[in-house]
Amino acid sequence: MDSMPDASGKAYDPVAPQTDEKNKTSRTGAGQRSLAGTARRVLILLLIVSLAFLVGGFLRFATSIATLNTPPDIRADAIVVLTGGADRIKGALDLLAQGRAKRLLISGVHPRTSREAIAAHAKSYGNLFSCCIDLDYKAEDTIGNAKQTRKWVARHDFKSLIVVTSAYHMPRSMAELRNALPNVDLRPYPVVRSDLNLDRWYMNWDATRLLMREYMKYIAARLRLSMNIPPQAQRVVATLVNFVERPFG
Repeated sequence: MDSMPDASGKAYDPVAPQTDEKNKTSRTGAGQRSLAGTARRVLILLLIVSLAFLVGGFLRFATSIATLNTPPDIRADAIVVLTGGADRIKGALDLLAQGRAKRLLISGVHPRTSREAIAAHAKSYGNLFSCCIDLDYKAEDTIGNAKQTRKWVARHDFKSLIVVTSAYHMPRSMAELRNALPNVDLRPYPVVRSDLNLDRWYMNWDATRLLMREYMKYIAARLRLSMNIPPQAQRVVATLVNFVERPFG
């Protein structure tokens, strides 16, 4: 078909505008595909870096737990033991009986467990229960332990505190307690369960799984504390994370 002249007398090709529009659309589509491809590559890179960060962090966490040792001559004004295992309570009672501190708080006692029942399992410690041991029935998790310990420390005006809990639980416990007691000298006393073989955790699936779950809870606690989330919101976050590791206490 012959081209028709336009108002200026130049030949007008009706097909040309359509071709230009198609070229423009093609270039736009190619640009969008290029941006999408770049975004995917960036996302993949971020995921790889995040995974490497988590794996590296976990390896450091697990290694630090495996190398924890109980201090040979630890002393302080008082002791707090976070419940979750008989070995923890025995370790705290031993310290109190040896005169390493003046008073002991057992935090997180089950509501159905009486003072008499605990004392009955610790007859060898004499009259310690009648003079020097307090029980906390309100704490339900590590955040609660820190809250109740803060009240107890303030009531007795203690300046230093031995913290007794399982080795794998110590990093998160210290993070919560340091947040609750910034002006108190906290001294960790990790209790190592021999059946977990934490020094060779990589050869024991149960130990590896326990450390992985505790690491997730530790990361969640650090993030929560660094963002200074109010206590009521902290409880929601902690409940969600605690649900993951409930079998391990």
